[in-house]
Amino acid sequence: MDRAAREVMQEYKDVVLGFGESDEYSLLLRKSTVLYNRRHAKILTTLASFFTSSYVMHWSEYFPEMPLKYPPSFDARIVLYPSAREVKDYFSWRQADTHINNLYNTVFWALVQQGGQTTKQAHETLRGTISSQKHEMLFSRFNINYTALPVRFRKGSVLIREAIPDEVSIDATALESKHEKSCEQNLISQQISASDDTALSEPGKLEQSSPGAKGPSIAKAKAKSKKRSQRTQIVLLHCDIIGDVFWDDRPYLVDETSTDE
Repeated sequence: MDRAAREVMQEYKDVVLGFGESDEYSLLLRKSTVLYNRRHAKILTTLASFFTSSYVMHWSEYFPEMPLKYPPSFDARIVLYPSAREVKDYFSWRQADTHINNLYNTVFWALVQQGGQTTKQAHETLRGTISSQKHEMLFSRFNINYTALPVRFRKGSVLIREAIPDEVSIDATALESKHEKSCEQNLISQQISASDDTALSEPGKLEQSSPGAKGPSIAKAKAKSKKRSQRTQIVLLHCDIIGDVFWDDRPYLVDETSTDE
């Protein structure tokens, strides 16, 4: 999933952020994007199909002994948000959903695989329990410290474009390690109820133009984009995005202060 999302971001430069958990990925398009003249259907179908084809193409690299038994497919939708605040809230809810689902599944399968319960019994055991009770159950019954489990599964995957100085070539792995440590130092514990929406989002308004034509707004945006272009690398992180620290450190994700190439 991370590889497929990375391929999308490499192909479509206006995708500035991706968040993945389980079997879904949320992608953020920059506010000023003029991709496909901002045609809803064109953006939706092209990005969804490119993600799917990338997923299939690279499958064997990760599962060489497990050939695909049927063609996987992904559905998608586009959501427009009115401001940066709603964008931040959306991605925060996605990460909260990651935590809720992963904690439940971790306890559930511990009860089944180590506790000897049937799946029905495990569901009944967990019915009505809150987060703290699940943590206690994992530790007292199975000696599992949930907070010590890989952060990738507890917080999901974050793909971002990070600007790099023109005169410096920085290894992507080193960048990822650097930002992982930064994120880990600023983890914020916060409970948010889960959301079921997955979005490929961005707010913004564009002047109407005839099919295939590029109106003044599009030409102006492209000229502005070219003028402020900067080299970037796509970095994979597993860190907290619920608090403001992540966003405060990267204001370019939700405003127009920088543009990538």
